[in-house]
Amino acid sequence: MDHSLRERVRSGDPAAFGQLFDEHARTVYRHALRVSGDPSAAEDVISLTFLEAWRIRERVLPGDESLLPWLLGITTNVHRNVARSARRHRAALERLHENDVTPDFSHELVERVADSEELRAVRAALGRLRRTDREIFTLCVWSGLDHAATAQALGVPVGTVRSRLSRARARLRELTAEELRKSRSGTQRRDGTGQVQAGRRSAARSTQETAR
Repeated sequence: MDHSLRERVRSGDPAAFGQLFDEHARTVYRHALRVSGDPSAAEDVISLTFLEAWRIRERVLPGDESLLPWLLGITTNVHRNVARSARRHRAALERLHENDVTPDFSHELVERVADSEELRAVRAALGRLRRTDREIFTLCVWSGLDHAATAQALGVPVGTVRSRLSRARARLRELTAEELRKSRSGTQRRDGTGQVQAGRRSAARSTQETAR
């Protein structure tokens, strides 16, 4: 990236922010979509990310490296706030409608992004990791930042990124395998109405035999 772009962003040049958006908006959106599993939430995150980037533009330091780690660091903070607000909103709705059943479309949305049982299991497992481990994993693995860029994005030492990434990978493998076992076990045992499939098949066979 041209060194002058950092200076122009820092000085508040609108054209520089337009260039910054063109270069990195897609990457920021993909990252937000992967960690949220919700296209609508990802749209909110990308808008808020660039608004926040404009607000704190003077914090950009001189240099010639990419501004992507800085943007993804902002994205991570914005997602935390959006997720926190969403949890509070859901809790408020639940208190108002304690007897209503509100469907959870999170799995459907993940399937829309990638029809993959493994991806659903990974996202569920990610939610069980410690927050810092989860953020380090998604930035390094899903968004492809190196250790130094991830450290810059999160404001932590590079050594922390290395050690926690290794731990997060190992823990994520364990949790993903556990989520897959739970998912497959549940699919085998129950149909969409919550009834045991094996029991229904046996009952059907018994009815057919009796009819004969």
